[in-house]
Amino acid sequence: MSDTELIRLKPRRIRVVCWASAAAVLVVFSLVATSLTGRTGDGYGTFQRGDQLAMVGLGVFGALAILLFTRPRIEADARGVRVRNVIGSYELPWEVVRRVRFDRGAPWASLELHDDDLVPMVALQAADEELAVEGVRALRRLHQAHLAASAAGQTIR
Repeated sequence: MSDTELIRLKPRRIRVVCWASAAAVLVVFSLVATSLTGRTGDGYGTFQRGDQLAMVGLGVFGALAILLFTRPRIEADARGVRVRNVIGSYELPWEVVRRVRFDRGAPWASLELHDDDLVPMVALQAADEELAVEGVRALRRLHQAHLAASAAGQTIR
């Protein structure tokens, strides 16, 4: 394992679902916007062009909110791991990581830290099956290489 090896991981299945869902939300809100014409009911109000534009705008905001779920990524190298989840990011050196976990039945993998904290890695989702397993194995190899290098460095001193 070289010191320059860089691992980049992104979820696959959730990205496809999110893009399809965002497109569907945008289409549905646009169709609803085109149907907003005439009177609002028994009252005196009527739908205006601004109401239609507002409905399309809500569709755009809804689609963007769905696309937030395509944000998770993981980058790891010999120095550490950078985790970007839906909300929030972490940059952790391997020294603070106890192990890489992917428990049976868990929706995604996580990093167990030496202070007993768990950092979720939403980019490694169980729904991606073999892709997630290979990603966890690659992260474990990097972590083991760091542990071996640390142990060798401590015995030399």
